Amino acid sequence: MKHRALKILALIGPGIIAAAVGNDAGGIATYSAAGAHFGYRLLWVMIPITLVLVIVQEMCARMGVVSGKGLSDLVREVYGAKTTFYMLIGLLIANLSTILSEFAGIAGSMEIFDVPRYVSVPIAAFLVWWVITKGTYRSAEKIFFAAAILYFAYIVSGFLARPNWGEVFEGTLRPSFEFSKPYLLMLVGVIGTTITPWMQFFLQSSVVEKGVKTEDYRYTKFDVGIGAILSGAVAFFIMVASGATLFVHGIRVETAADAARALLPFAGQFAEILFAIGLLNASILGAMIVPLATSYFICEGLGFESGVNKSFREAPWFNGIFTVLIILGAIPALFPQTPLLKVMLTAQVVNGILLAPVLIFIVLLVNKKWLMGHYTNKPWHNVIAWTTVVALIALSAVLVVNSFAEVF
Repeated sequence: MKHRALKILALIGPGIIAAAVGNDAGGIATYSAAGAHFGYRLLWVMIPITLVLVIVQEMCARMGVVSGKGLSDLVREVYGAKTTFYMLIGLLIANLSTILSEFAGIAGSMEIFDVPRYVSVPIAAFLVWWVITKGTYRSAEKIFFAAAILYFAYIVSGFLARPNWGEVFEGTLRPSFEFSKPYLLMLVGVIGTTITPWMQFFLQSSVVEKGVKTEDYRYTKFDVGIGAILSGAVAFFIMVASGATLFVHGIRVETAADAARALLPFAGQFAEILFAIGLLNASILGAMIVPLATSYFICEGLGFESGVNKSFREAPWFNGIFTVLIILGAIPALFPQTPLLKVMLTAQVVNGILLAPVLIFIVLLVNKKWLMGHYTNKPWHNVIAWTTVVALIALSAVLVVNSFAEVF
């Protein structure tokens, strides 16, 4: 029993971290906006999304363990460099916006504690760069894991907001839907921030770098399941806290930091501080992992050396891309006039639209017998995965048609 417990502690991490970081600064802003604009009407979405997150993350983790290769690496080998290049361009655009939102989250959360962004952003950028480029995967993972645990602050803030639990349960158990552009945008954004494409690349690369073997996969599977459920719970309570305070009083928010400040008169200073600490923690974690995931999938897709354990000399492209992404994300966050909410929500919607083609690659790859052996998908895996793909394509199509209808 002791041996098994030690093995679980040694192998868990990638699943919990990958799922938790989906609730980054952009995610918190999106969930806060969903609660502020629609109250509890989008809570029901978190049940199917969490189920899909478990399925998708498990497929990627399984591919990483069995193949020993990252997702981008497999796409390049099976579908060619041209397909991989176009996929990487789309992901890079979405991720740059996401990285900016992470540093914006750091700036906004520290301003609540009267620390100006001209101080907080450069210090955070340097610390993030130092941890990844000068540390090892094991040391970085310990920091990621500790940060993931701090997400419980949002669950506490949800209770402090004193919601009407009858309405919360109704919003959770009774699905509601409308074809308006704001609702569709928010729905695609919530899906895109809960199951982001880059999360799948990060998870699979992390499992590979951690060196998990097939005989130990059950522990990684447990890690993935727990991570997805906790991530869904955190997102749920962010929406509850915003719905109980901001929606009820007709308050609209521009950033997650605005949501934290808005909690003060309705839920008290403790809720505001908890929300701000949660935002700072999520933003720093996201500022580490999103550029890291981006560096992973670009280098794997182009055939360059990659890995946190490798130095600048061993993996110059990997560490160089990570450094450039930190700089490009941090500089715009220094300027208060940057339209942060628009950048954040746009990134989440783009992620939601990109998720369908990425999922198609994942499902096709995980079903290849020559690659996965007897670890290919079960029929029910494929039913859920393909249903999700069709739903995402349908949502994206309705959103595009709705937008064109408004123009013409």
